[in-house]
Amino acid sequence: MDLNFTAADEAFRGEARAFIDSKLPADLRDKVLEGKRLQKDDYFRWHVALHEQGWVAANWPQEFGGPGWNAAQQHIFEEECADAGAPILSPFGLRMVAPVIMAFASPAQQQYYLPRIRSGEHWWCQGYSEPGSGSDLASLRTRAERVGDKYIVNGQKTWTTLGHHANWIFCLVRTNAEARKQEGISFLLIDMNTPGITVRPIIMIDGEHEVNEVWFENVEVPVGNLIGEENKGWTYAKYLLGHERTNIAEVGRSKRRLKRLKEIAAQQPGSDGRPLLQDVRFRDRIAQVEIELMALEITNLRVIAADMEKRAPGPEASLLKIRGSEIQQTLTELMMQALGHDALPLQHAAMDYGYDGELTGPDYGVPLSGQYFNFRKTTIYGGSNEIQRNIISKMILGF
Repeated sequence: MDLNFTAADEAFRGEARAFIDSKLPADLRDKVLEGKRLQKDDYFRWHVALHEQGWVAANWPQEFGGPGWNAAQQHIFEEECADAGAPILSPFGLRMVAPVIMAFASPAQQQYYLPRIRSGEHWWCQGYSEPGSGSDLASLRTRAERVGDKYIVNGQKTWTTLGHHANWIFCLVRTNAEARKQEGISFLLIDMNTPGITVRPIIMIDGEHEVNEVWFENVEVPVGNLIGEENKGWTYAKYLLGHERTNIAEVGRSKRRLKRLKEIAAQQPGSDGRPLLQDVRFRDRIAQVEIELMALEITNLRVIAADMEKRAPGPEASLLKIRGSEIQQTLTELMMQALGHDALPLQHAAMDYGYDGELTGPDYGVPLSGQYFNFRKTTIYGGSNEIQRNIISKMILGF
């Protein structure tokens, strides 16, 4: 693979940059770059702008309504969005369940769901994790019993990210309790407005409401909402996880955070009074994480190219998840260290855009402690990094 950008790629970069400059609302750009709290409408405004341009499904093939970009164009667009301060689009519809629907759903299901994902009419969340079934996902206990033309679903999901915004959830459910645990699972699409579904907030260590518990009590789901074959859901689940782990790498946004780290280090004084960015030991740590990020970017390009050739991500997806999440954590740690004790207070009210109350320390320090705590989860979700190392061992080394 040639990783050098062509003249056509650079022309596309200019087109993408011009579009982002003209369509990304200034207040939304400021919120993202300043690390302020985002609301559902913030995500939706950017989603709609991209949908109207035909660019919202950057990784979809044209036959399903995507722009048909090649791997380099996808990478360039994501990089430009991250650098400009565009919010991350919810990945659960566009990048997680959509590839499963394209690969395994019926034509009727594809025609119904995919346009609604593109338009934003359907906001999806993920029904995978359960209490007691963390890293051992296949041990899940949420049941779906088939009764005529319906499934009756009972059970509980947890750590459901942005589930309080969602109107659809894709779920792994147990449809055969007697089979080997990986062989008794099915993949269901469930309307969150169905009677019997309860969403309860989980407040995280950074004080924010990002994840939820979702309870199912005798929830009736049409059999037509089953993806693929009954009891074959584990195959679809693994396919989806490959796409999820690739997205967790977040190369473009880590490059923006690296840029932010350098800006902070240039403003903060070191022990000798000079800017911290001139401190040899701190510069060495920045250089080390920058090199690791460059290596991650090359691997990410290889995975995107494989996806464009309709090859599902292999062990590279686990590698991207591990290194991407570790780099994200390192960047938040270095930003905290750069600011010192001024980064420690959790200034919850100041996370709202336009806050003009008293601050502890410089304004760019407000989001740092929250980001530091929030990013502790990245090595756990999407399959913990320990599990990813096991996957790499089995797929490459054979044990």
